[in-house]
Amino acid sequence: MTNVSLVWLRQDLRLSDQPAFVAAAAEGAVIPVYILDDETPDPAYRIGAAQRWWLHGSLISLTKDLKEVGSRLILRRGRADVVLAGLLKETGATRIHALRHAEPWWREAEAALADRLTLHDGNTLAPLRDVVTGAGQPFRMYSAFWRALQQYMPPPAPLPPPRRLNPPAHWPNSDRLEDWKLLPTKPNWARGFDMAPGSAEAKRKLQEFADHVDSYEVERNLPAEEGTSRLSPHLHFGEISAATVWHGVDGHAASEKFRKELAWRDFTQGVTVALPDYARVNGNRKYDALKWRTGKQADADLRAWQHGLTGYPIVDAGMRQLWTTGWMHNRVRMITSSFLIKHLLIDWRPGWDWFWDALVDADYGNNSVNWQWIAGTGVDANMFSRIMAPLTQSEKFEAGDYIRRWVPELADVPNPLIHDPGPINGYPAKLIGHREARERALAAARMLRAE
Repeated sequence: MTNVSLVWLRQDLRLSDQPAFVAAAAEGAVIPVYILDDETPDPAYRIGAAQRWWLHGSLISLTKDLKEVGSRLILRRGRADVVLAGLLKETGATRIHALRHAEPWWREAEAALADRLTLHDGNTLAPLRDVVTGAGQPFRMYSAFWRALQQYMPPPAPLPPPRRLNPPAHWPNSDRLEDWKLLPTKPNWARGFDMAPGSAEAKRKLQEFADHVDSYEVERNLPAEEGTSRLSPHLHFGEISAATVWHGVDGHAASEKFRKELAWRDFTQGVTVALPDYARVNGNRKYDALKWRTGKQADADLRAWQHGLTGYPIVDAGMRQLWTTGWMHNRVRMITSSFLIKHLLIDWRPGWDWFWDALVDADYGNNSVNWQWIAGTGVDANMFSRIMAPLTQSEKFEAGDYIRRWVPELADVPNPLIHDPGPINGYPAKLIGHREARERALAAARMLRAE
């Protein structure tokens, strides 16, 4: 009787450079499985609405890819460890193959399945367990992590996709993707989502970006330019491996800056292995005593920030881009998150929640480490007293056309007024002036030091 193996898919929805498929195929028949698990994660960490939109398209793409190699994708819903244990009995499979994941809920599920589960590396540039301190712990400072990573670089050449996956004698039943209702309908707030999920699109974007990576270091900071790779959702869902991206920019002298950003993703996963509750707990516990604003006015300011009505055009353009497209330019992510924390003096955690629900690329490690870096509350973070000036940032990084696109009330405002036009054409006045906001944030920091 042919051995049967399950391949448990999570944020690794690809066939190329997928060691779990290679190992399972070598043992016999393969049953690929994706489980929509809203039970294992804490409710706050269930996959967000924008991610669900992307997931729908990604699963369609993977189903097509599997069909081309003689296989199919089995969809189930429920607690992953329970569903997989049931599938082992149902199919007679002897083994589960999967790629390692760093999210705390996935590590919990992996532990529950340990006796029947074989884990493979493939979600990071190098195995997280290898890139550690002398004490064997994940790095908490990126600069040290980057130096240590170099001894493992370049990553191994990406594995080719299997030419064929042997099917089992009998396929188990599968849910219908449509029944999961991952797409919004009433209302369909995703009409402006103009990205295409799937491995084929990820490879196309990588090739396109490789032709322009030499200008990345400069253009990545310009919101009005298409200077970034736009690969973040593809990497988050594992439609393309980090190693494939690394090798995809080979031969370009200016690619190191981009590779450092790619390595940041590995670093953030290591931080969350060391500190699994990093999405809720300050890395530097002294900031637990910081006096954040609360109450009705703070709640109103939070809503204004969420919907791009702060009176700061660069902030509002970013928040409206996020709501409309499910994605936001990286430089503007920093500006908008700094504004919430420093200008509005609102706890970073509601910002984390909004990004988690609204971003198609909302990654647990990146979301947590990036918010705490901006907030100054993390283990490797900017100082709280460092306050980004949104008006200066907007002018410095030439955001005029970006603002005109996403804040149509200001479409006819010329430079340099576009960066700080004041209330005009229905555009709101500032929630708070920059100088006043800066002094308020610094006063909160001084109170913290005095305690």
